[in-house]
Amino acid sequence: MAEKPKYKMSTEDRAKQFMPFSALKGLDEALKEKEKIVVPKIELSEDSIVELDRKMHLIKCGMMITIIYFYKDEYLKLTGIVAKIDINNRVLQIVNTRIKFDDINDILLM
Repeated sequence: MAEKPKYKMSTEDRAKQFMPFSALKGLDEALKEKEKIVVPKIELSEDSIVELDRKMHLIKCGMMITIIYFYKDEYLKLTGIVAKIDINNRVLQIVNTRIKFDDINDILLM
């Protein structure tokens, strides 16, 4: 006959055995930040500026576009619906993301 265990572990205690443990809090975030490749902002050529200006004039609120822009030492690509075009403040808003005109590198119209 098999012996019954003297102590029955609760489900919660059993689950704790398999929870991840991090002895160095914040290490994962610090490593990811260190791995980030910092790139300088690209100065657009005169032809690129003219082409970008042409595309900017085609954009209307409600359009779906893909935009490549510079943010915090890297280039990001965002696809979404144009929520707002603020000419006075020179800001384009895609859903909830506000992008300065000067940080836009390219626009892909859908």
